[in-house]
Amino acid sequence: MTSRRSQYKARKSETYSKSFAQKDNTNITFVISFVMLLSLIILLVSGCGGSQIGGEDTQEPDAVVQDLPIVYIRRPLPLDEDGMPQTLNLLEPAEFNPGAELILRELASPSAMEISLSQRLFDEEIFAADELIDIKDISVSDDGSMLVFALRAPEIENADEEDQPTWNIWQYDLNADTLSRVITSDLIAEQGQDIAPAFLPDGRIVFSSSRQQSNKSTLLDEGKPQYEGQDEDRRVDAFVIHTMNADGTNVRQITFNQSHDLDPHVLRDGRIVFSRWDNMGSRNNVNLYTVNPDGRNLQILYGHHSHNTGTNGNRIEFVNPQELPDGRLLSMTRARSISKLSGDLTSIDVTNFTDNNIATISGPTTDNAQISLTPDNVSNDESEISAGGYFNSAYPLWDGTERILTSWSLCRLTEVDTTGTEQIVPCDEERLAAEDPVEAAPKFGIWMLNLLENTFQPIETGEEGIMYSEVVAMQPRATAAFIPDGVAGIDLDSDLVDEKVGTVHIRSVYDLDGVDTTPSGIDVMADPVLTAVDARPARFLRIVKAVSMPDRDLVQLNGAAFGRSSNQLMREILGYVPIEPDGSVKFKVPANVSFTISVLDANGQRITGRHQNWLQVKPGEAMECRGCHTASSELPHGRMDAQPDSVHAGAMTTGASYPNTEPALFADAGETMAEVWSRINGVRTPDLDIEFIDDWSDPAVIAKAESFQWRYDDLNTDPPATLGCMADWNALCRITINYVDHIQPIWDLPRITLDVDGITVLTDNTCTTCHSNADSMGVVQVPAAQLELVNTPSTDNADLLTSYRELFFGDNEQEIINGALIDRLIPLLDGNGDPVFEVDDEGELILDANGDPIPVMVTVGVSPALSSGGSIFSGRLFNLLQPGGSHDGYLTGAERKLLSEWLDIGAQYYNNPFDVPQN
Repeated sequence: MTSRRSQYKARKSETYSKSFAQKDNTNITFVISFVMLLSLIILLVSGCGGSQIGGEDTQEPDAVVQDLPIVYIRRPLPLDEDGMPQTLNLLEPAEFNPGAELILRELASPSAMEISLSQRLFDEEIFAADELIDIKDISVSDDGSMLVFALRAPEIENADEEDQPTWNIWQYDLNADTLSRVITSDLIAEQGQDIAPAFLPDGRIVFSSSRQQSNKSTLLDEGKPQYEGQDEDRRVDAFVIHTMNADGTNVRQITFNQSHDLDPHVLRDGRIVFSRWDNMGSRNNVNLYTVNPDGRNLQILYGHHSHNTGTNGNRIEFVNPQELPDGRLLSMTRARSISKLSGDLTSIDVTNFTDNNIATISGPTTDNAQISLTPDNVSNDESEISAGGYFNSAYPLWDGTERILTSWSLCRLTEVDTTGTEQIVPCDEERLAAEDPVEAAPKFGIWMLNLLENTFQPIETGEEGIMYSEVVAMQPRATAAFIPDGVAGIDLDSDLVDEKVGTVHIRSVYDLDGVDTTPSGIDVMADPVLTAVDARPARFLRIVKAVSMPDRDLVQLNGAAFGRSSNQLMREILGYVPIEPDGSVKFKVPANVSFTISVLDANGQRITGRHQNWLQVKPGEAMECRGCHTASSELPHGRMDAQPDSVHAGAMTTGASYPNTEPALFADAGETMAEVWSRINGVRTPDLDIEFIDDWSDPAVIAKAESFQWRYDDLNTDPPATLGCMADWNALCRITINYVDHIQPIWDLPRITLDVDGITVLTDNTCTTCHSNADSMGVVQVPAAQLELVNTPSTDNADLLTSYRELFFGDNEQEIINGALIDRLIPLLDGNGDPVFEVDDEGELILDANGDPIPVMVTVGVSPALSSGGSIFSGRLFNLLQPGGSHDGYLTGAERKLLSEWLDIGAQYYNNPFDVPQN
């Protein structure tokens, strides 16, 4: 089979020879076309208010722009094996499309000379002259003197994918006229795919990478191999944001998403804005986030409810964010997979909006956040031909002229003339209205879009089969603010830093989207006299950690490894903390990991939906949350400057305790109960067990509520955690529950009560005694509740135990007939309750030997006993275990807690990929 590199070499050679041979004739043709169709082209840009557009050689270069050096990429138009434009997926950021050149024009003028910077790599014999490289993601320093970009070396013939070169970060110094790789060591440079670089104000470089530097360190601490975790679709390694020094040293991971974090861009206030693929559970959007250069203050910025804003209301994503001089963001809005290599240039008012129709608490109540900067008839989701042309990239100038350098292609169609000759013609209304118009491949050139004058001006009109893209200007602008590591003006708690933890403070879990959800108010809920302890709905908080998924070459994970659903992949539990009476909670959490939280009731069962965003803290960081949020709510959440004030004002005065609470727990005005506790006793440390102690009731006013605890020490089976962590929690402690190791033993555990003689069995509540298809003597029996809990391989799926399959999948009722256990059959009834009889192909009744009609018999379904949605959706079993239920007392509190937490995190068959048996 011909290698991909060889195919591209042949294609590039053929493309160049054709384009150069035809260039003069093509240029003449299109000069004529532009002149003849000028009125049409004016119409095409009228969405920008434009009245002018230049064709080749029809406009003078802009006097201001031409003094700026510009840099862009030239490459063969990416084509598939059939010669059609190749479909590119933004969620495959390491895609390799060889043949790119990095071009410098000393002046942004059509007549300026081109200089191939990348050709120097061959001149210096870094690569062989006939090798093809790929280049993308070019970015300029604030002083306009430095350029950074991603480059991937040529493909190696006949090498496996893991042995191919990786994407590396390179830089070009305009003043010194030098080109170099930032990470000089081959060994370090090849440790991950590095793309999308940008300069930080202090000279460091921020970039997106699959190397997952801190993740690997955590894996090593957990006793696992070091590997790159895959995205949550388990297709490619996840890219997250890193920083490094200007010389390539001190590489640090600053974001910890489980899917991609891409396209970092430095805002003028020093924060980094980037595109995050939120892909946990039911989420599947690419939204805009911000983070400080050290990884602190991660917040969503924009977009969660704005993905239906594409052409005709179709779905788009937000990528390549850049700041405009007026403070708005310029984002390329585009479909996830595209073959036209195009999107829409969209400005977004992120100061006043969190979504297109959702204003911040202080923002306007009218208009939308998003404004297209391109003609109205530009399609950004490829649902239709884009009459206004195609936009591949954009770079705003910072000279007060409101101009944008862009890679743009006119909309073009392929037609056959009267002589049978195929020709390329511009789109117009008549041609687009014709039956099945055939679109020609785009021809991307470099253009200047002037938003004030509403004009396009050509810099490079392009060539057939060649693509000009990612243009930037080597233009100085004011240096962005510098945000130092840590929290500006605040000393980090050195003890927390040493513990490798941060803290999270939620003012009240009863604050739901700015609404107090308690029956009589948070103040009443917090008062132990007015609200009994047992009447508080929220009692504990569970902290859940992501488990990074290894690729298939390291561990083979079939569907059974995840159990009933792979929606939650695998999860570990970091621990539990109590929720204070006012619904506040402040606790430690390990730094540099992806985590989420769940609110639990007094039984340790999750009472809220699963939190669908990954959170993170850096060592010593203090994260603040005002309350909770529903998945369907369109109110601002997760962005502190966008939300209303908390409905929980905190303590009214300083020096007094909350009403009817312990006098020693005195408050400062505005403090939540969690803040009071933390100031006096220290921030709550998570525990692997659930334990309640009434810390708040004042015994002089009301008796303290009874304490209770569910401890892994009380299990008679193996606990899902180490003894050291059960005794003393630290940042590396994990609860890792595998069904075969920790849940099945509950069903197998003997639960026999003997008489005083030690021999006579009084009761046998062993789960598998009743929930089996045979009794203790081997005699066939109908399993109790039609549920088998035995540890034999399932006849439906040998990778699962029978018990797991029976618990989570629908089944048929069985009965004993002639000593055999078979599916029970009953007559099928129609809508009127009458029996349905068998009929032949003609619709005539089929009669038995006695001449009677034969009823249609059907099986009787049995609903699953458990749900991977959580313990509160698993009432068929848990209702039996509650006080007064038929199985009350059969399981201990520790066992019920283990079942609840396992169900709440997804009921996975395994939660450690390295425990999965390998064939």
